[in-house]
Amino acid sequence: MLSKKERLQKYDVPVPRYTSYPTVPFWDEKKFHSSGWEQRLRAISRADKRGVNLALYIHLPFCESLCTFCGCNKRITKNHGVEEPYLDALRKEWAIYRAMLPDEVVVEEVHLGGGTPTFFAADRLKAFLEDVFSTVTLHPEAQMSLEGHPNHTDESHLNALASLGFKRISFGVQDYDPVVQQAIHRMQSYEQVAKVTARARANGFEFISHDLVFGLPFQTQEAIRDSIQKTIALKPDRISFYSYAHVPWVKGTGQRGFSEENLPRGQEKRALYELGKSMLEEAGYHEIGFDHFALETDELFKARQKGTLHRNFMGYTTTRSEHLIGLGVSAIGDIGTAYAQNEKTLEGYYAALQEDRLPVFRGHLMTDRDLVLKKLILDLMCRFTAQIPFLVLTEEVQNRFVALEEDGLLLLQGNRLHVTEVGIPFIRNICLALDERFWANRPSNALFSAGV
Repeated sequence: MLSKKERLQKYDVPVPRYTSYPTVPFWDEKKFHSSGWEQRLRAISRADKRGVNLALYIHLPFCESLCTFCGCNKRITKNHGVEEPYLDALRKEWAIYRAMLPDEVVVEEVHLGGGTPTFFAADRLKAFLEDVFSTVTLHPEAQMSLEGHPNHTDESHLNALASLGFKRISFGVQDYDPVVQQAIHRMQSYEQVAKVTARARANGFEFISHDLVFGLPFQTQEAIRDSIQKTIALKPDRISFYSYAHVPWVKGTGQRGFSEENLPRGQEKRALYELGKSMLEEAGYHEIGFDHFALETDELFKARQKGTLHRNFMGYTTTRSEHLIGLGVSAIGDIGTAYAQNEKTLEGYYAALQEDRLPVFRGHLMTDRDLVLKKLILDLMCRFTAQIPFLVLTEEVQNRFVALEEDGLLLLQGNRLHVTEVGIPFIRNICLALDERFWANRPSNALFSAGV
């Protein structure tokens, strides 16, 4: 059995986050064309003439300033004249999709991501969403959420979105230490976060999430302790405690606002997580899936207990929508049998819509084998257990599992795999053992963030 330090050193390697399988770098783009995505989408519509249930992810990319830790697709501008043209483009994209779907569309989940969704004026955002919702049926228990910047979410945003049925908001806190905030260019006070959290509750948001990040530049145990204590004092229902993903080779200069020497690494970084985890658990938060903690009253905890937790490009969710449509620049859709991603530049996105076509630029058409492996990886990520079919349990996979079992990360009883308590922080490494496309096309350079 490896020591704690040896385990960390062995498994602190770049691995996918598994919000999809296959992961985006291993999509078979040579066999993909947007017409294939459209054909499979229309096939879904024909298969169930009564209608289709789906989730909507809407990407709103604009931010007024650059946060140097951020790996999201964003466009930095203080020019709010960009709002209406972008919303009009979203309307056009949705109209193209709506024409492909059956008459009856039930929306079970909506998530506004960014960028900074509340960059947009509340009345414009509300008018756009009303236009979309007027063409569908909202499920009576639809899960509607958004990412909110504490400095750019005001009473008008909260009131407008609550009136449409939004009940969950996630505030990006990251860390309260002023040295860390300066390094990542994300200055926001505890008082501001407390104020906007209270305002959200007063406006009817029933579920509040706070996002924290460990492994940021100049971050210390003292900083983590202070940030966790302040977060617990505000008692959000759910806390995301993410590992900072340092991938400047993917995201360019935005993640080079500080020296790599300023980043905690290895055992030092892991100690930040373990300190935060112990404090959260002492405060009544339970670890859910991977990187997420929730109170027992939160829906995420209840879904974990019932075995209904799901994971998609939006992260962990309580809604198991089979079909996810992504609207906006760089947004990704998943209709079960295929993935598609939109153009990653605003210019490319707008150009496609001007030609009256979906702005899809790459994707992947799922094979039967992909679907089997996708389910297994979802089971591991959401339930920490999976029944491995013998057709998947090849000699290579078995050898990988044996090595993981020897290191204490899992138990393999016949073809039933159980992740141990020790193995939960390394769940991405365990899923990697099943990732046939990764092993068949092993990258020669780093594509992913470190596993720990």
